[in-house]
Amino acid sequence: VQLQASGGGLVQAGGSLSLSCAASGRTFSSYNMAWFRQAPGKERAFVAAILWSGSRTYYADSVKGRFTISRDNAKNTVYLQMNSLKPEDTAVYYCAAARGGEWSDNGPKYEMAYWGKGTLVTVSS
Repeated sequence: VQLQASGGGLVQAGGSLSLSCAASGRTFSSYNMAWFRQAPGKERAFVAAILWSGSRTYYADSVKGRFTISRDNAKNTVYLQMNSLKPEDTAVYYCAAARGGEWSDNGPKYEMAYWGKGTLVTVSS
């Protein structure tokens, strides 16, 4: 599976941004998808995940109530709608894919199998 994230940019605090992650291959619908982010000088962190069927989503506490993950299996795409953005949301955002695994609001228990190149989101104060 090849993943390509897009939609990053510069936005003012309080604004919104929508990220997309397009996947190649015919098996997208069998993968659980997630977004991670890495802020300058920090480790990569889990943001949100959605199971293969779209039946269940998971969010880091820092984005709950502000971000929404969704997917369109017909378009091989996963989305991340980000509202009420804060300067601390500034980071490179990555999408990732994995089959199975164990999930919680802390993220996946196991490593993700596939990663896309990131897209930079900058939130100005």
